[in-house]
Amino acid sequence: MNASRQPPAGQRPIPNTLSIAGVDPSGGAGVLADVKAMSALGAYGCAVIAALTAQNTQGVTAIAPVPPAFVGQQIDTLFADVRIDAVKIGMLGQQPVTVVVAEKLAKWLPVHVVLDPVMVAKSGDLLLEREAVGALREALLPQATLLTPNLPEAGVLLDERPVETVKEMRRVAERLRNIMAHSGQRWVMVKGGHLPGNDTIDLLHDGDRMIELPGHRIETRNTHGTGCTLSAALAALLPQTADVPEAARRAKAYLADALRHADRLQVGSGHGPTHHFHGWW
Repeated sequence: MNASRQPPAGQRPIPNTLSIAGVDPSGGAGVLADVKAMSALGAYGCAVIAALTAQNTQGVTAIAPVPPAFVGQQIDTLFADVRIDAVKIGMLGQQPVTVVVAEKLAKWLPVHVVLDPVMVAKSGDLLLEREAVGALREALLPQATLLTPNLPEAGVLLDERPVETVKEMRRVAERLRNIMAHSGQRWVMVKGGHLPGNDTIDLLHDGDRMIELPGHRIETRNTHGTGCTLSAALAALLPQTADVPEAARRAKAYLADALRHADRLQVGSGHGPTHHFHGWW
């Protein structure tokens, strides 16, 4: 960083965060939602487009791939100029794109990598080719500092059925953590939003500690992009907090507030977005 880019004395630099994900034109998920969440939490959001979709709050009507080489060029060009403090990975869509993203992260070695293994949209539409699951598991998962699967995604990553209890979630968290690299700080956050009942307990595990993050279901149909929003919030907060548990608690609280205020928005007639800027308007 040259002298002209130094923050004023005594001030912490504003973190630069990057979303590598797909585009949801409705703005509820993907890079648009990620940049909103990052901005709301005090980070400067950048984006690399890894996939294109035609979708709204009711579903996905088409997916157009982005050439893998161009995805790689976006990443190289950005990192060559901008200090990136945290990366969030969302929808990648294709196996070749997944491989390229893994190669570029291994080249640039960002400090924080939040991997949200986006596989299925809220509408049920498939967002990740089945052939890409192996590449995600083998090439990207070991580079993640924080993995954030929901229960169906955790089942796909482990090639087993989705779990249905907190006890089973503990076993899944341990198994996923064992797949990740053993050096450095590596965490799994298994999200319990698909648990039956009104509790939405998430489990945070680093191979040693198993931390429960309690929560309660919020009644709203505007739940589109909740996984994207949470992982983007984590990427924004990791450079600004003391440790992963603190970032996770703050990110979960932010998402809960965004859901509580989501019905103030009138976006589409299906699963609408959360209110990323609930603290401002």
